Amino acid sequence: MATYLDELNDVQKKAVTTTEGPVLVIAGPGSGKTRVLTYRIAHLIETGVAPWEILTLTFTNKAAREMKERITHVVGDKGNRVWAGTFHSIFARILRVEADKIGYPSSFTIYDTSDSKSVLTSIVKELNLDPKVYAVNGLLKRISSAKSNIIPPKAYAADANLMSQDRMSKRPYLHKIYEKYTARCRRAGAMDFDDLLFQLYVLLRTNPDNVREKYQRRFKYILVDEFQDTNFLQYAILKKLAVYEGSPMNICVVGDDAQSIYAFRGATIDNILELENDLKGLQVFKLEQNYRSTEHIVQAANEVIQRNKRQIQKKIWSDKGAGHKIKVIKAVSDSEEGKRIADSILEQKSRHHLSNSEIAILYRTNAQSRVFEEYLRRYNLLYRVYGGLSFYQRKEVKDFIAYLRLTINPHDEEALKRVINYPKRGIGKATIDKISAHAGAAGKTMWAVLTEVPLSARASKSIAIFRKLILSFKEQAAMSNAFDAAHFIARHSTMIKTLDEDKTVEGLGRKENFNAVLDGIKEFVENDELLDEATLPDKSLASYIQSIALHTDLDNESENTDVITLMSVHAAKGLEFKSIYVVGLEEKLFPSSMSMETTEQIDEERRLFYVAITRAKEYLTLSFANSRYRFGKMAYNEPSRFLDEISPLHLEQGVPVKGKIVKEVNTGPQRARVVGNFKRKSAAPTFRVDPANFKPSPSSSIQVGMNVLHLKFGEGKVLSIDGGESDRIATIAFKDIGNEQKRIVLRFAKLQVL
Repeated sequence: MATYLDELNDVQKKAVTTTEGPVLVIAGPGSGKTRVLTYRIAHLIETGVAPWEILTLTFTNKAAREMKERITHVVGDKGNRVWAGTFHSIFARILRVEADKIGYPSSFTIYDTSDSKSVLTSIVKELNLDPKVYAVNGLLKRISSAKSNIIPPKAYAADANLMSQDRMSKRPYLHKIYEKYTARCRRAGAMDFDDLLFQLYVLLRTNPDNVREKYQRRFKYILVDEFQDTNFLQYAILKKLAVYEGSPMNICVVGDDAQSIYAFRGATIDNILELENDLKGLQVFKLEQNYRSTEHIVQAANEVIQRNKRQIQKKIWSDKGAGHKIKVIKAVSDSEEGKRIADSILEQKSRHHLSNSEIAILYRTNAQSRVFEEYLRRYNLLYRVYGGLSFYQRKEVKDFIAYLRLTINPHDEEALKRVINYPKRGIGKATIDKISAHAGAAGKTMWAVLTEVPLSARASKSIAIFRKLILSFKEQAAMSNAFDAAHFIARHSTMIKTLDEDKTVEGLGRKENFNAVLDGIKEFVENDELLDEATLPDKSLASYIQSIALHTDLDNESENTDVITLMSVHAAKGLEFKSIYVVGLEEKLFPSSMSMETTEQIDEERRLFYVAITRAKEYLTLSFANSRYRFGKMAYNEPSRFLDEISPLHLEQGVPVKGKIVKEVNTGPQRARVVGNFKRKSAAPTFRVDPANFKPSPSSSIQVGMNVLHLKFGEGKVLSIDGGESDRIATIAFKDIGNEQKRIVLRFAKLQVL
């Protein structure tokens, strides 16, 4: 028996060695899912399967890279020849070879979200529609949903239900926009992210030149990671690849229905729940041992998820000991919640010697990060907010990439519009609009009509120079690798010269980003990874453009920086930290007010909470605030129902939360503490002011000598009032915080006269 199999428990070993026929591996959190996937691939190779006959589909490039690294650790360099990547990257690779069979050039451009929005904005303008009613974000979401459900434009227009929904939303021309958007992309030789799936499905369904059988023969074994996150279209493609003449082939899907949290992206939990009915002879293996978390955390997670009715029954367990009980922090306001979380982090770092990188704060919405950022900055605690501006979304990077895209595909209209006058070459907006209008009327691309549009002599000369420049780039790219071509384009486009002329701090930063792109292209060219026995690495500019078009934010994250991580729960799936803070646990926030209309929506919110708490290895802290500002108004919410679903046995005991007894955390000794050069005052105690019963008095009624109540500072006495009538400022001594005096503008304050 191979030694790598000795590292597996009994169920993992069966899941790895059962290689023939359809297999479903239900992998609970921290149960060794990645190890099972990688060892299964390694086992296939060790038992004689050629690496290039194995297709592994993931949801991030990072996951695919880690998988390949683990496989090569077991079987050597052969592991690099497995087809492993995201759905989008693998399907794009197939489409590069087969695109001509469905009417696309092999050098098709991949439009990112901003490109798609730009196309839609143009279409809305051309149709003289109200851009507020036909907002591009909503249009893009609707079109994406249609493609994910395999509904092309003609079928969309013929669907009475969809048309009725559009009329109800006052967007009756949405089907026309969808039709024009599809035609515009095809005319430009471009596919958006959804098209990489949709067009592959079209290719496999129409089956020109028996292309479906070609890839069924090639991929004798198919593995899918995070199967619960697949949508209807992804599953339809898998069935085209893995079901031959009605019989399922060797497909293994790994996932956890309890971690299905992407319905808003089109993912459907039905794919995993109904798999047994779809694939005859399916063998199911349940990985129930959690190797990540201690018992209190695991049992709390079990108690929460058992409330969901539609699920594959399993009982997750851990042998890592009971561990620390779960802490609950109750705060009066969102500001106090931020402060007490920061206090708690300082205490954990001091008491348990945690590094910053071992700590994460998870929230339901990205807008919640602000208050935690404020307090982490005050305490000189380094942090990173996951989900900020992607490197590839920076202007100077997008400008350069647009040049590279246009070189590969001159019909890429979004790239052309971006760089036709950058750096400035005397081609103004009016000229660009005239070219665009002429192209639309002629049913051609802007590139195709560049020399046909009647323009001024000066504009015509500038256009001719630009066209000649792009053709020279195209010629260079045809005979060079990606780096040599990119360096040629960087110099002759005068982007290098333009960036060099900006000597400001911001300008230097832009030049650094620009150089980082060239560094990345150099690294791409020098990577000698062999994909399979018959295919040499493609180092062309087109290949590079495809690789970066499919980058995700997660692929750019560094794991070595010692910073506290702030991120949404959705972004945290698949990650783990020694200490996790799940914040904002209030009704209408978590669960979200947008997801409380049906049982199915609440169940997904509960799965999201399950994902959040199972990220923790040793320390789990849950927090909520009685009041917080939302959309500019003070909101008063009840503690989340999910807190009530955890037994008090797993919680530190103390103050009641919805009738249960949980402890309100003491976030450390109440004394001054020096953090760097910043000296912090004693932490204020938590007050028992019930926001529901708090009734602010009119500010005009507040007078010197009155006793008042403040939500955050508690009870105090008005010592003096000064200022004009419209901006009266009260000096108040609050006895609940040691008679500390606060200066408060009365027209903004909420004070209740006692």
